[in-house]
Amino acid sequence: MPFVVVSGLSGSGKSTALRTLEDAGFFITDNLPPELWGAMHDLATARGLERVAVSTDARTRFFLGALEDSYLRLSRRREDLRVLFLEATSEVLLRRYNLTRREHPLGETLLVDFARERELLAPLRALADIVIDTTDLTAAELSQKVLQMLRLEQDFHLRLLSFGFKHAPPRDADLVIDVRSLPNPYYVPELRPRTGLEPAVAGYVFRDEASEQFYREVRDFVRLAAGRARAAGRHGYTVAIGCTGGQHRSVAVAERLAADLTDLGAQVTDHRDMQLGEGG
Repeated sequence: MPFVVVSGLSGSGKSTALRTLEDAGFFITDNLPPELWGAMHDLATARGLERVAVSTDARTRFFLGALEDSYLRLSRRREDLRVLFLEATSEVLLRRYNLTRREHPLGETLLVDFARERELLAPLRALADIVIDTTDLTAAELSQKVLQMLRLEQDFHLRLLSFGFKHAPPRDADLVIDVRSLPNPYYVPELRPRTGLEPAVAGYVFRDEASEQFYREVRDFVRLAAGRARAAGRHGYTVAIGCTGGQHRSVAVAERLAADLTDLGAQVTDHRDMQLGEGG
């Protein structure tokens, strides 16, 4: 897994790139002088961190004299060292600065600052394995490009949880699905004390074609909603499945969805109300 140095012009999208790497599981250190790259590498290795990215740009200008030596020393120890450099046209950088009203780290007029910054960071750009021109890219497009060019998989996790409406829906779910129309094992005495984790209970919940058709439509909609979230750059999506008490139907549906949607990284993260044993 590469050790990544992220650099580039102010306003070119470094923050987006760093957030993308952080979401992909990288440990991020922003604004790190080159002389400390080796120390960061050693510290991360000692802690068992495999994915590490550091940012070095115009803010570290007083330390860039050690750039080439620091790069050579680290490259001898890390064959997978990668330098990612972001840039854009001065006109686009100016427009982005006008929107954010931030001050440039070099602190003069913006167009002069952009020219000075290009000159200052020229040695870093010369070392870059990957250069991305962000002039015409949206933040989402930049994120996808960073992942593709570093050959990283974009992790996505579909989180499933069950609950009972009598205990109120969870407030942090992206999607809430009501499965109270399915057959309720609560009204079968021998099934009432059991849970949706048990085959007999799940068999009752999905006992007829109408129930199977309802489940298939729920499954397909969850797949559609989660798939669109992933395509939009989300790394996770939470679906809460609710029945009356959170013991039978919602548990059975959540478990079956987890088995059917493994391609979306589906996992049951919680059967929130199952232990309450209030049925439904």
